[in-house]
Amino acid sequence: MLFSSTFTKFADNVRNPKSLSNRLRAKRFQAFEEFVAKMPRPIRVLDVGGENSYWEKRGWADRGDVQITILNVFQQEKRNANITPVVGDATNLRQFADGSFDIVFSNSVIEHLFTFENQARMAAEVRRVGKAFWVQTPNFWFPMEPHFLIPCWQWMPTNVRVALLRRWRCGWHERCPDRDRAKELVTEVRLMTAKELKVLFPAAKVIPERFGGMVKSWSVAGGFPLSTETAS
Repeated sequence: MLFSSTFTKFADNVRNPKSLSNRLRAKRFQAFEEFVAKMPRPIRVLDVGGENSYWEKRGWADRGDVQITILNVFQQEKRNANITPVVGDATNLRQFADGSFDIVFSNSVIEHLFTFENQARMAAEVRRVGKAFWVQTPNFWFPMEPHFLIPCWQWMPTNVRVALLRRWRCGWHERCPDRDRAKELVTEVRLMTAKELKVLFPAAKVIPERFGGMVKSWSVAGGFPLSTETAS
C-alpha cells in the first residue's frame, strides 16, 4: 500500500540513522542510561530479543564495565568482547538461574508473542532472572501501528488485516498471498496497554514515550535505585 511504504522512510531504524524511529529510540535509551547510572559496576545485562548492532550503535560494545548477553531465536556471531550471543525462548529462560543478571533489557519484543498468556510468561521470566528490568513495547492505543505501518491496523478485525496483507505489502511485511502464513504474521503481533503492563509488572513504573501529544510506546522499569524511578 502506498501510504504504508511512505511511512517506512520515517520508521526505518536500520538504513536511515536520522529517521524518526531512530531519534525516538536514542532518546529512550538516554532515559535507560539514567536509570543505570547509579548502579555499581560491573553490570551484567541480558537483552531478550537483542542484536549486536543495537549495542554497537549505543556505544556499549567493548566496554569493560558491562557484560551483555543477547538472546534471540537465531544464532548470531560473536564480534564484541563484552557481548555474548545465545539462542533461547523469551517465554522460558530456563538456562538462567534466578537473579542471574543485574538488568534484563528488552526492546519491542513482548508484543511479538501472539497471546497475553505468552506475554505473561515472558514477564515472569524477566522478573525472575533480572534484579532490575527495562522492557519497552509500543502502545496499543497509538493510532499508527509500528510493524504494519497502517493507521488503526491493530483495531481492525483479524480477517480484514489478513486480507490486506494478502493483497499488498504492509509496512515491513511483503505481500503474503498464503492465507495461513498471512494470518500467522498478523496474529504474532499483539500490542499492549498500560493496564496490561501494570498487571504483568505490578511493582514497576510504566513510563510513557510521547509523540504528537499521544503515547507512542511504554517502557516498564523495575528494580533500579529508587531515586531514578519516576512514575508516568
